Amino acid sequence: MFATPLRREIVEPTTPADACVIWLHGLGASGHDFVPVVPHLKLKAGLAVRFIFPHAPDIPVTCNGGYVMPAWYDILALTEIREINLDHLRQAQAAINQLIQEQLDLGIPAHRIVLIGFSQGGAVAYHTALQFHQRLAGLIALSTYLPNPDTLAAEARIPNQDLPIHIVHGDYDDMVTERAARAAYTWLQEQGYSVDWNHYPMGHEVCITEIRQIGVWLNQWL
Repeated sequence: MFATPLRREIVEPTTPADACVIWLHGLGASGHDFVPVVPHLKLKAGLAVRFIFPHAPDIPVTCNGGYVMPAWYDILALTEIREINLDHLRQAQAAINQLIQEQLDLGIPAHRIVLIGFSQGGAVAYHTALQFHQRLAGLIALSTYLPNPDTLAAEARIPNQDLPIHIVHGDYDDMVTERAARAAYTWLQEQGYSVDWNHYPMGHEVCITEIRQIGVWLNQWL
């Protein structure tokens, strides 16, 4: 289902990159969507961060009547925490693992790589970051949910057990409920992760105040 390597948009720093942010879009969107966000993050002068915005493949999505659209995995039913094709999720996770490995091969260490995901992309970011075999810099989950946490093997989670995690959600999100997002927050707390909850007066979207806060976190981590 996934092209090798993933198609992606890349924003390079003005000096050779020594850190990387991989930002995953939501259902029906593309890697182009978050490219305009980069200047608004207000990163510190001197930070050499490469931004990578991969494109999900075009696949039929069951919950949308089989319509073909960019998607990280098929959604079988629009339950509060989506019923999904788990094999697709694993394939998406493997594709992002490969993208991270490319950055490792280019000399960027894992502890200077951040994963950010919005909505469906956030679900993939959860499953990828929590089970990556090296400690990453951080995870930011935007307007999303954690599908099938039971599939996250405890042993695989050890390298990133102390991964800093920020969850961000809109107070008026009518696509992913606050209850679904908070279920992830609660599970992560119960599993001993360093996770916090952040909310903004918005729907299923991002806002400029949220973007500036993401910039603060990236400045801290990188």
